Amino acid sequence: MQESFKAPLVDSAQRLGVALTEQQISLLLRYLELLNKWNKAYNLTAVRNPEDMLYRHLVDSLSVVPWVKGEQIIDVGTGPGLPGIPLAILFPDTHFTLLDSNGKKTRFLTQSKLELGLSNITVVHGRAEEFQPEKPFDQVISRAFSAIENMVSWCGHLVDEQGQFLAMKGLFPEEELSSLPEGYKVEKSHVLDVPGCDGERHLIIIRKV
Repeated sequence: MQESFKAPLVDSAQRLGVALTEQQISLLLRYLELLNKWNKAYNLTAVRNPEDMLYRHLVDSLSVVPWVKGEQIIDVGTGPGLPGIPLAILFPDTHFTLLDSNGKKTRFLTQSKLELGLSNITVVHGRAEEFQPEKPFDQVISRAFSAIENMVSWCGHLVDEQGQFLAMKGLFPEEELSSLPEGYKVEKSHVLDVPGCDGERHLIIIRKV
C-alpha cells in the first residue's frame, strides 16, 4: 500500500496546496493501512476499498489544512480519527484531542497513536456535551459529526472566546445555518475541491459573537 498509494497521495496533496514531507507521507499511509486492517474486524467506516479510503478519508481530511490554526484543537465525533489523525501528522507542534463516544473507535485511535508515535494526540472516550477540558480549545473541528446547530450547542463550552468552529460538510448546509443559535455567526465558508471525491464539499467557519 505504501508504494502504490504514495504518488496519488502526493499529487492530491499538491493539488490542495499541501506539501508533504517523506515522514508525513509514510505516517499517512501507515495510518491508512491500520484503518484498512482494523476496519475488516471492527467496522470503523462504511468505506471498504483502500483506494476509496485514500481519497474520501485521507485527502478529504487534508483539504482543510489551510484553515487549521492554534495550539489546541479538538476533533469532535472523530470516528476512526478523521480529520484528527491526518491533521496531527501535518501539524506536529499542535495538540489534537480526538473525542468519540464509540469505544471500538477510541480503542483504534489509541492503537494508532501508539503505532504511529503521535505524541501530540489525546484520545477521549465520551460525549462532546459532557467533556470538560482543563482549558478551552482554539478550534473545534468536525467532519459530518452532526447538524451545525447541535455542534455549536453541544460544543460551545469547548471553544475559546476567540476560537472557531470548523464544520466540514458536503452540500452547502443552508438550512442548518438558518438554525444557528444566537451568539454565533458564520465567519466564512469555503468550497473545497477535493481530488478523487465526487460531490460538493464545504468548510463552514463559525465563531462566537
